[in-house]
Parts: sequence; C-alpha cells; structure tokens
Amino acid sequence: MILFVDALTVIDFSYLCNQRGAVGESWIVDLTLHGKLNDESMVLDFALVKKQIKKIIDETIDHKLAIASLDVEGHVNDINGRVELDCTFGGQHHLAMSAPSEAVCLLPCKTINEESVIEFLKSVIMPSMPNNVKDIGIELRPEPATSFYYHYSHGLKKHDGNCQRIVHGHRSLIGISLDGISMPRLQKEWAAKWEDIYLGTQEDEIDSAAVKYVAPFASDYCFAYEAAQGYFELAISKDRCDILPCDTTVECIADYLATQVKKSYPMQKVMVKAYEGVGKGAIAYA
Repeated sequence: MILFVDALTVIDFSYLCNQRGAVGESWIVDLTLHGKLNDESMVLDFALVKKQIKKIIDETIDHKLAIASLDVEGHVNDINGRVELDCTFGGQHHLAMSAPSEAVCLLPCKTINEESVIEFLKSVIMPSMPNNVKDIGIELRPEPATSFYYHYSHGLKKHDGNCQRIVHGHRSLIGISLDGISMPRLQKEWAAKWEDIYLGTQEDEIDSAAVKYVAPFASDYCFAYEAAQGYFELAISKDRCDILPCDTTVECIADYLATQVKKSYPMQKVMVKAYEGVGKGAIAYA
C-alpha cells in the first residue's frame, strides 16, 4: 500500500555550490510512504505524517545553509557548537562564515542537489517510522515559474525564529507592473541582477578589522550580528552581494524594488510583487 502527501512542506534554504556560491532555494516536498496497513487500517495517520515528518525536515535542513561535507573537507569545521566555513567558488569568489552549528546542515556527499538531499532526508526520516512503513519516496520540486525569478540568501537578525540564520535563502518569483501593465523586461532585469545574490542589510555591515572569526579577503563585504540563536558573521565577495538600506524581509525587499523602479519611471504607478519561497510574499506600490 502507498500513502501519498503532495506539498507536505516547503524547504526554504541555501546550499553551497562550488560554482555559484550560496544559492537560495525553495523546494516543495511531495512524500509517499510504502508499507502495510497497521491496526488502524492505515499506513500512517495523516496527522502524524504532517506533524512528525514535517518536523524532522524543518529541524534538519529548512532555513539552513546546506553544505556537501565531502566537497569542502578541510574548509569547514564544527567546534564547540560553532561552524566555521571558508571557501572559494567560481574560481575567484570568496565566502567565509561563522555561525552556531544549528545554522548549517552538513550532508555526507560531494554535491548538493535534489538527489543528494532526498537521500539524506530518507536517512534521517526512516529511523522514526513505525515497522509497517518499509520505505518512503520523496520528490523535491520548485514552484512552477509564472514569471522571472532569482535565488537569494540573507539573514534577519531581528527574527525570533530560524530566519535569523545569516545564510539561508529562497527562490523568489518577481512581478513588476507599471500603471497596471506587467513588465516582463523589468522582471528579467532584476532577476538577472539578483541571480544567486546575497542581500545584506546596511546596518549589519562591519569593517574587516572588526571580524572575530572569519578571514575576509580585501574584495569582501563583512557582516555580523548578535541574534537570539547566537553570534553570526559573514564575509562574501562584493560582486556576489547587494547591500540594502533596510532589513531584507520580503516586505522591505518589495518596497525597495518598488522605490528603485520608481526612480526610472517617476510618472507611472509602480507595483512590485516579491515572493519569499512558494505562495507567499509581499506587494509594494510606489
């Protein structure tokens, strides 16, 4: 017997790519459970599927930076509850991070992709399944693209939950209209500008001489903040980063984009619909 749950949850996270750097991603999780009926004539109660398995996924990888430990061996260390990472990507770009261990998910693989994440999730979910569940199937898929989109990473120090982690991210659709008319050209321009971007907050930027844990390059921006989960620090190549004069919540991102577009089109009504992952976001006007 096979039990299925489509769109069980969405994984909003970033993963480290040796070509693209920190890539913000949002994957919808579809789940199947394969097994025999239990004493309740069920494979597993839907309430337990939604509560138990979703909780494991959320605690394991959601709102974290996923790192292929076999790819960055020697460049990532987990010591006394902190993870320190220092790597180059794309041949010339740099990323170094220091954060509480809970902000990182280390996968025993060489590449982070759908297949390696599925294998990893199955390995952490199956031990918690009852004996009648013999196997699980997982599909990870992005939201169908209805407009242009970009991958971004960020951290929100004021957030009480896991959004405070300094490198987590999303795959974000973007909609821009002028006087009520959709503008695909502007959507494409911003999606290209923010492809695989790190969005930093201006008030979180620090001088390279003030860093405590990471070793920045001369070409890096440096960020640091204290949040509820601990102290976070990041150094990243300037050309892979955009610094906003505001927090990088989706509400502020939408407002920032609307303000920037308005500068080029002062006589027209600007509307920006910015997404944060799947099926949620903010709308701003200028």
